[in-house]
Amino acid sequence: MTDPIIVWLRHDLRLRDNPALYHAAYNKTPIIPVFIYDPEAMDRDYGGAQKWWLHHALHALRKDFKDHGVDLVVRQGDSLEILNTLISETNAKGVYWNRSYEAWSIDRDAHIKEVLKDRDLDVQSFKANVLFEPWTVKNGSGDPYRVFTPFWKACRAQEEAIEDELPVPNSMVNGAPSSLNIGDISDFDFLPDIRWDKKMADHWDISENGAWERMHTFFKDALGGYKDDRNIPSRDTTSRLSPYLRWGIISPRSIWHATHDYCSNHDVPQKDKDHFLSEVGWREFSFHLLYYNPNMKDDPLQDKFKNFPWDQDSGVLKRWQKGQTGYPMIDAGMRQLWQTGWMHNRIRMIVGSLLVKHLLHSWIEGEQWFWDCLVDACPANNTAGWQWIGGCGADAAPYFRIFNPITQGDKFDAYDYVRQYVPEIAHIEDKYLFEPWESPNPPANYPAPIIDHKEGREKALAAFETTKEK
Repeated sequence: MTDPIIVWLRHDLRLRDNPALYHAAYNKTPIIPVFIYDPEAMDRDYGGAQKWWLHHALHALRKDFKDHGVDLVVRQGDSLEILNTLISETNAKGVYWNRSYEAWSIDRDAHIKEVLKDRDLDVQSFKANVLFEPWTVKNGSGDPYRVFTPFWKACRAQEEAIEDELPVPNSMVNGAPSSLNIGDISDFDFLPDIRWDKKMADHWDISENGAWERMHTFFKDALGGYKDDRNIPSRDTTSRLSPYLRWGIISPRSIWHATHDYCSNHDVPQKDKDHFLSEVGWREFSFHLLYYNPNMKDDPLQDKFKNFPWDQDSGVLKRWQKGQTGYPMIDAGMRQLWQTGWMHNRIRMIVGSLLVKHLLHSWIEGEQWFWDCLVDACPANNTAGWQWIGGCGADAAPYFRIFNPITQGDKFDAYDYVRQYVPEIAHIEDKYLFEPWESPNPPANYPAPIIDHKEGREKALAAFETTKEK
């Protein structure tokens, strides 16, 4: 049998449109797909919700590979040591992987590529997880973009360069010898000891087939009208593809082409198609920012925020985390996060605004909580989103944009949404639902507002005024 090629999987847990897998398996070359959990190499470990998702994603991927007669190998430890060991145990002739864009990963991959090439191995990396690699999109001066709209305009100007998606390789050949220990996914201990995750399981089909079914359901039920309906949290009108994208269970290229194919055969308004694709564009922009600002999870992109006078109050932070702020719209969002591992994007902005603006807590505290609780917590999207909310990022929300946690409920028709996630106030009439303390019969088991909206707004404006350019 021909010597195999190892396919090193990271955030590309799919068979379809997987360049490393496709090119490794070309002409029926035997393959050994491997996932390595290497927390010591990361700038920070996965959050709890991410680990839960990853546990199930790996099980689904192992089954998908098994259906094609291939074993998925899993290992924990130093990536280079494990790859070297696998090469020796299997007589592999090469290692293929898909590129990442975090600084620590880029450095690690470059070192591994150099070491393996010194062994005369076939080592190749591929673009798989973005439409446009960060260094391919620059402004007229040759610099990276700092504002989304011109960035996305530049991307759309070269969209013809987006490659066709790749099929699942035909007739994959298993390269793992029968003596090779393929590893036990459960040994990673990704599931929590206290099973807080049980409610989450009802909300997701964590598999490649589940990603495609979710996308086509979204196309059929919600793509038409998406531009407006996406802001209404009580309706299932967003794609919910973010965790599948985060783990590479579906590729942005597949979503791009599938959207165009669907719209070419169905009567979808152009504004809705464009707005959905622009959401894919925001993900691209986030990776663009991460590549050129590798420390942005810790440092504001705008230097004037480095010494901002943030408050620190663990009690206040905990009330926000647990959905006990006394603002029903905020608490519904934080409880949705806890119960499902996901939060509606409009609500992410509103809960973030309360934390950063009204309560003057650092965007870093919010980013860290989302990192632990979101199944889609991506190092690019999560950080860029929180810097946007905090007013300190690229193309950020201006400091004076402070969402009103009361009127936002009316504006985005959140009545059913709040009643679902804050059942202790479900009986409150619509008139008072977003400020239940004004009701003639306020709930006895629901807290008073953590801060008065007017007071919080004035404090925020005064604090953020100090960042204005002199």
